[in-house]
Amino acid sequence: MSLLAIALLLLVHVLLGITNEIALVLLAVIAMISGPDGGGGLPIGAVVMFVGASWFPLIAIPLFILAGAIMNASGISRRLIAFASAMVGFIRGGLSMVTISASLFFAEISGSAVADVAALGSILIPAMEEKGYSKAFAAAVTSSSATLAVIIPPSIPMIIYGVMSGSSIVELFVAGIVPGVLGGGLMMLVAYGLARKHDFPREQAFVLQRVWETFKDAGWALTLPLIILGGIFSGWVTATEGAGLAVVASILIGGLVYRELDWTLLRKAMLEGGQQTAVVMLLVAASALLGDYLTEVRVPQRVAEGIMGLTQDRWAILLLLNAFFLVIGLFLHSAAAIILVVPIVMPLVQAAGIDPVHFGLVVTLNLGIGQQTPPVASVLVTACSVAKADIWEVSKVNLWFIAVLVSMLLLVTYVPVVPMALVELFYR
Repeated sequence: MSLLAIALLLLVHVLLGITNEIALVLLAVIAMISGPDGGGGLPIGAVVMFVGASWFPLIAIPLFILAGAIMNASGISRRLIAFASAMVGFIRGGLSMVTISASLFFAEISGSAVADVAALGSILIPAMEEKGYSKAFAAAVTSSSATLAVIIPPSIPMIIYGVMSGSSIVELFVAGIVPGVLGGGLMMLVAYGLARKHDFPREQAFVLQRVWETFKDAGWALTLPLIILGGIFSGWVTATEGAGLAVVASILIGGLVYRELDWTLLRKAMLEGGQQTAVVMLLVAASALLGDYLTEVRVPQRVAEGIMGLTQDRWAILLLLNAFFLVIGLFLHSAAAIILVVPIVMPLVQAAGIDPVHFGLVVTLNLGIGQQTPPVASVLVTACSVAKADIWEVSKVNLWFIAVLVSMLLLVTYVPVVPMALVELFYR
């Protein structure tokens, strides 16, 4: 079965409303049956799926998801929001600035855009509506700023990419710092412009005393990124160990310092984290099955040879890959897209002399945009569900923020020094 036939079948499954993980398993089975060995590999399909979801670095995914759920249950998220409000709430449309700022903080701990929307959106979207913001704007700014979670370390898509490409996860994390901060700043400028246009309110006057009080209250919460990222970047812990450290630190701060985390809330957070993890890991396992088939029939090598036959210019190849991943992002969740597609294109990336860490940022930004563009748009759908808003009305407003993400994609793609400067400075 050709790659085009697989892509068309995947599109049909999406249009029929079949979830990605089930669609990928069905596609793998159909492809294997129609393959040269007539489905001879089917008996070991379950083993392939189990092995594909059992790589040690992938343990970081459920741990970071659990850390985010504990943060939300123990009052850590609320304190971060209060501090952000004291810092930027005085600006026109200040509550949207608070949303973006809180996403930057939360992204440094959860690594998941969906977790970001679920945790912060349930608090900030109703708050924005009460202040007179439209539902569409509230959902759009929450959704797009949450996508910064796939750029700012620790990022779950970056962990998956690192495993699939053999790249250094720490270097990927470092490469995401500058683009993530720049993206947050640009989103704040867009939010400010829209706030002036629609005369959204200021949250409150700037009071230094309140900034100090909320800083003290959120002080322990603010140490979480320092503990996690400091440990990873210094080399004291791996990304996987850093994820375990995030869980332990969240429990200790929420339970012993803030004293808001009890056994009931911890159990609820663990169940929530388990449900989110199950979705991600089922995608990983299903993608491993289809990926194994594609590798056996040499699809990665044929794709590389085909594109290299068109052009050998590195920048032209990056342009083609950008277009490819933007289309893929319309129909696949980021985890599924990375596991399915990255092994296919890595021979091409290596042949073109593209740094795999640089390419990792290109991939994660592309798929971050995919989280905002229907029909799949997992993060946008979550934000619309929280806001009870129409997805197409939200998408109209969200075009402004998607433009920021596209600008960052072009900057990262064609000005490699932006993501790679810190990597070159500290790790090479």
